[in-house]
Amino acid sequence: MRILLVKTSSLGDVIHNLPVASDLRRQYPDAHIDWCVEESFADIPRLHPAIGEIIPVAIRRWRKSLCHKATWREMGEFRKRLAATTYDIVLDTQGLIKSGLITFFAHGCCCGYAAEVAREPLASYFYDKTFVIPPNAHAVERNRWLSAAVFGYPVDLPLDYGIAPPDLAFPWLQAERHAVLLTATSRDDKLWDEDRWIAVARHLAEQHVTPVLPSGSAIERQRAERIAAATPGAIAAPPLSLRDLAALIGRAGIAIGVDTGLVHLATALNVPTIALYTATDPALTGVHGTRNFRNLGGPGRAPEVREVLAAIAQELR
Repeated sequence: MRILLVKTSSLGDVIHNLPVASDLRRQYPDAHIDWCVEESFADIPRLHPAIGEIIPVAIRRWRKSLCHKATWREMGEFRKRLAATTYDIVLDTQGLIKSGLITFFAHGCCCGYAAEVAREPLASYFYDKTFVIPPNAHAVERNRWLSAAVFGYPVDLPLDYGIAPPDLAFPWLQAERHAVLLTATSRDDKLWDEDRWIAVARHLAEQHVTPVLPSGSAIERQRAERIAAATPGAIAAPPLSLRDLAALIGRAGIAIGVDTGLVHLATALNVPTIALYTATDPALTGVHGTRNFRNLGGPGRAPEVREVLAAIAQELR
């Protein structure tokens, strides 16, 4: 059996789809499972041993250069590559028009969410078979239930993200124990105040746990550097690839982060994780694992420092 998973973005959504690959591998040990994903997130499905070919797509980049011939040439090459293999099932767990189009261009029986439960109802018109999955469930479970409905296997399989951190060395990190503080996110209303981060970082340092602060953009790096400068022993990490981040997070004693894809990566790697929510509902998209994870806060209610310190004490114990 050949299966194509279509889950292109964002980072958290891609991580939420990893258990589908684990479920399919348990049900079909000999299946060949490919994955179509945004090029910038391709390192995530590469971590899963069940995934065969990664088919990168560059919708985010193409949107910015639609007037260029090179972009249309790349899009044509992508369609050829997508159509080069005939699949038994093409499964879109994203439910967006863009993912529906990708599913439609692939060769195979296209399956996805029914219009009444898809994130973008028009996506359902690209599928050969559609399924009604409860929209009020957590994103991880919605993905898994959709796959179970398509393939006809039980929905009560144990949750397994199926990934392990890469074995990479970081010469700049000599600490015996470190915590990863994920302070950056895609929206300002999801941020947690810097003074609260400093209080948490100082607490960790007092417990002989080195706070490490990754960052991406220049603004994120400036924030990380300010927090590190206010905390003796803290480290503002150098620029890291997604694979590097998986290795760094996977070896941490604890990860603490706002609503960002990397906090879901920490949970997927079975690292004790504390997720901080200020604008979104963790019931639907909070960190979701098998052990050692906490979702604190919610829309309009940022977690207090004392809540976070109490959770840290329990997790480090």
